[in-house]
Amino acid sequence: MSVRVAGGGMKVRPGSPYPLGATWDGSGVNFAIFSEHATKVELCLFDSPESGRESARIALPEQTDLIWHGYFTGILPGQLYGYRVHGPYAPERGYRFNPHKVVLEPYAKAIGRNIRWSDEVHGYRFRDPKEDLAFDTRDNAPFAMLAAVIDPAFTWGEDHRPRTPWHETVIYELHVKGFTRRHPRLSEAMRGTYAGLGSDEAIKHLRDLGVTAVELMPVHHHAYDRHLVERHLSNYWGYNTSAFFAPDTRYSMSKSSSGSVREFKTMVRNLHAAGIEVILDVVYNHTAEGDHLGPTLSLRGVDNEAYYRLDPKNPRFYQDYTGCGNTLNMRHPRVLQLIMDSLRYWILEMHVDGFRFDLASALARELHAVDRLGAFFDIIHQDPVISQVKLIAEPWDLGEGGYQVGNFPVGWAEWNGRYRDSIRRFWRSDRGLISELATRIAGSSDLYDHSGRRPHASVNFVTCHDGFTLHDLVSYNQKHNEANLEGNRDGENNNHSFNYGVEGPTSDPKIRAVRERQKRNFLATVFLSLGVPMLYSGDEMGRTQRGNNNAYCQDNEISWLDWQRSAEQDDLLRFTKYVIEMRRDQPVLKRRRFFQGKSTREGAIKDITWFAPDGTEMSDAMWSRDACVLGVRLDGSQIDETDEHGNPIVGDTLFLLFSADDKAVRFAFPAREAEQRWERLLDTSDARWSRRIQYDTLHYELTGRSTVVFRLAEQPVNGGHV
Repeated sequence: MSVRVAGGGMKVRPGSPYPLGATWDGSGVNFAIFSEHATKVELCLFDSPESGRESARIALPEQTDLIWHGYFTGILPGQLYGYRVHGPYAPERGYRFNPHKVVLEPYAKAIGRNIRWSDEVHGYRFRDPKEDLAFDTRDNAPFAMLAAVIDPAFTWGEDHRPRTPWHETVIYELHVKGFTRRHPRLSEAMRGTYAGLGSDEAIKHLRDLGVTAVELMPVHHHAYDRHLVERHLSNYWGYNTSAFFAPDTRYSMSKSSSGSVREFKTMVRNLHAAGIEVILDVVYNHTAEGDHLGPTLSLRGVDNEAYYRLDPKNPRFYQDYTGCGNTLNMRHPRVLQLIMDSLRYWILEMHVDGFRFDLASALARELHAVDRLGAFFDIIHQDPVISQVKLIAEPWDLGEGGYQVGNFPVGWAEWNGRYRDSIRRFWRSDRGLISELATRIAGSSDLYDHSGRRPHASVNFVTCHDGFTLHDLVSYNQKHNEANLEGNRDGENNNHSFNYGVEGPTSDPKIRAVRERQKRNFLATVFLSLGVPMLYSGDEMGRTQRGNNNAYCQDNEISWLDWQRSAEQDDLLRFTKYVIEMRRDQPVLKRRRFFQGKSTREGAIKDITWFAPDGTEMSDAMWSRDACVLGVRLDGSQIDETDEHGNPIVGDTLFLLFSADDKAVRFAFPAREAEQRWERLLDTSDARWSRRIQYDTLHYELTGRSTVVFRLAEQPVNGGHV
């Protein structure tokens, strides 16, 4: 490909400082890039991805409000470009300009060439004894990551956002490539792509499952770490962003810059047509440039001192709250603008429905401490676009005071790490956890009610991309990350004691049966809890990573979903669909307000009541008992909410039983309703777990390690009587 210039050649005009980035208007392209401390900025045009040097280098003719800009007539979409930014190289003062390095612009909307790792991509003399203080004059042009000018035109047709209410939302976390890479009904070209995820086959699975939103692991274009590439691994998860506006070309069928943008939009349009929202996992806390010894790819070479949080005592080094070498400088207005512009772009141009913010506590740090009223949140809350989509925080980072579960502002949901840890401990049969269990399944009001937030602020999960899959959680005590080539030292090594005497795969039918039951217990707990349930891709089919609980670098069958299922896996899939459907059909499980623990009308039973196995209501003393069995009655007639038409919402009254005890327990039905019929909707210990049975006895024989759900039956229904 030659330089993309229309007939009549290329002319240069001052252009405009806004919008930032490369903007094609049909006649030419306006280029605008912020750099506060640069002395000159040169636009570099490349003929093709194979080009070893630029075909043209032109200084941007104007600077307005610290933005360098110029308008170039005749340039067309598809043009590859980068920048050379001049300025001081003084790491000890925080400046790392090096015009010998072509850098990617922060507003690149498509990537035309990935980085090619070499020593030249570093701004200093890599491997030099003086390390990063030694200025490097070698040209990185053959190896640099390049941006591409795009034509944003796309036919959205009748695309409408599903706008699923929070209380109706069911989130499915997935990796774009891993979800369809092994799908047998997709062509080889479609597997592992945006087109594959937007295909009829993939969408059918999501719809049949009952999820309302997919949460995509990072699709912002990212760099593979050099040390991983040299070990023939990759940064598969993608938490290593290099371009905040560009969809990763690796997930595009065409592998081209223009194709990746169109294909992503088509995927979103198809998912929306099926009523499924698209939430992006976004990484604005750090970039792929790492610490002071990292490469010069983009922000470091554009204006290191402005874009990153530097050590105030020694600006040569970075303040690292992320564990990834650097942290973006949220105190700088242009950095805040970069993030807000990126969020608005994905909402307005790419039509996504929300975001999950990786290590969100790092975004809240003003000086050092986490400040939930910081500028980042102020800007989002007043923004008429961003404030209207779903916002989810990963409420922690690796810095001091970074664990902030429950402390994010109104309008935000959170990955509830307290929920995950508590539910795991309960089903591990840890004693004395029934009070904690009750708080978590009732929506975690201790974390969210005090600030005026609703139950949907809690995103409830027991597994996610970071850690064991559900199958591995109940099959392994120890991590098995040998494939990561770090001597199995990476990843957390929590002893979960779920393997029941055998580590890993087993043919023992008793152990297999108890593991399957535990999977059902975890899934049932998540979907019976008040809040927003999240399911990790493949857990519904018993996916295994062979004990790897940190598969971030495994772009292979360890991470990819296997669509070939055993009879056990088919049964688990049916179970997952069943509990999601049960949740959908039971309004009391989707309350928009917390339970009050009292009646809402005269003479009624409390809206939520907790019971001990003998059928008596839990007293204060009982909560401190060394027990792991609990019952809860949820009154569906006291939801005290109305639908969109103003009609009162009334649902079934449910009785839920949770037992993490090894032994069977005889559990009494609530005394006031002992003479009424209870219809069993679910028993995770029954091989026929969905068998509907009516009970008119006073007790239920609760099997050890099981979850049971009853519905108060007003009229007899077909089924057995016990």
